[in-house]
Amino acid sequence: MANLVLKSVFITVAALVASYAILLGLLTTTWFQVHVVYLHKIQMTWFKDLDISEAFGFLHNQATPFSINSSDGETLYAWHILLVELYRKNELALLAESTGLVMDITTRLAFKLLSHDPDALLILHMHGAAGTVGSGYRAPNYRALSAGKPDKIHVLTFDYRGFGRSSGTPSERGILLDAIFVVDWATKVVGIPPSRILIFGQSLGTAVTIAISEHFASQSPPAVFAGAVLVASFVDVATLMSTYRVAGVIPLLSPFARFPSLFNYLGTFIRDKWLSKDRIAKHTQINEANGNNYRLTLIYAEDDYDIPRHHTQTVFWHAVSATISGGISYDELEEKRRKSKTDLGAAGLSWSGGQKTASLGKRYSNQACTTLSWATP
Repeated sequence: MANLVLKSVFITVAALVASYAILLGLLTTTWFQVHVVYLHKIQMTWFKDLDISEAFGFLHNQATPFSINSSDGETLYAWHILLVELYRKNELALLAESTGLVMDITTRLAFKLLSHDPDALLILHMHGAAGTVGSGYRAPNYRALSAGKPDKIHVLTFDYRGFGRSSGTPSERGILLDAIFVVDWATKVVGIPPSRILIFGQSLGTAVTIAISEHFASQSPPAVFAGAVLVASFVDVATLMSTYRVAGVIPLLSPFARFPSLFNYLGTFIRDKWLSKDRIAKHTQINEANGNNYRLTLIYAEDDYDIPRHHTQTVFWHAVSATISGGISYDELEEKRRKSKTDLGAAGLSWSGGQKTASLGKRYSNQACTTLSWATP
């Protein structure tokens, strides 16, 4: 009996080890990596028509579906979303327009309300891995983004190449081309200056947001957006792999993280690196050198098992350190924040860092969240 039990345990362990070895082998291939990193084939809107805004809790024609072609010929599926107060003021005219995918977005009332209003604000929404523009909590998130000025804020969201109805296959280079093109489209076709554009990124979208913010800050003349909001940012793909567990249980590369040489070797197989900590440091350095005003807000959940909170804390540290001559260590930053903080009660904490101001705020609902902000005066 004991032999049977030992044999069963041995077979189970051997099967698990073999399965993990196969997984590691597959992770070294480009095709498998693309599907694991981006999860773009998991749409989560299979039984809904993305062209019908009512299916996602919007009013009739509140969200306008349309497509634009990226700089290298890929077709990107997008939504332009009016917020409730602006919709209410133009309801009859919007109801009179046809529904469904729009061939020429510039002919629509929603587009004109955005392009003709000198006070309009545009939020460019960069979503995370998996799904489409309409998946999960994304539609409620678009509505929540209007809380500040519901009659002035517009939301533009799109699926990266390979996601949803967008053509192509995702890659770091390709997704950045898509995001840069969408920004160019918003500034040149719609006519919204960067000063009236806020970029909102979640998960994968934070890496996209950081990268394009750094890209446009590097241009001549530089383009600085109204702000960037990063929800659940990560240091880079390699570091994320060292902590990531599928469904919070199955590790990818975390067992090898304690063996730096082996882990670094496995890291050489990672195709799309998404070096957010380096890019955000360069972004703040460029803006400091140019004397630009800029604003970064980083938000993370205290108990996020997909992207642990230390990722956002590390990204924030790199952003701040890059603004200080000689840099600052992580522990020094924590100590500085501890000594100079001001308790704002329910609003959280505020602290001063030289000529900059920063805030650390917590809010509690079903899970605790923390917000880190870094801005010029």
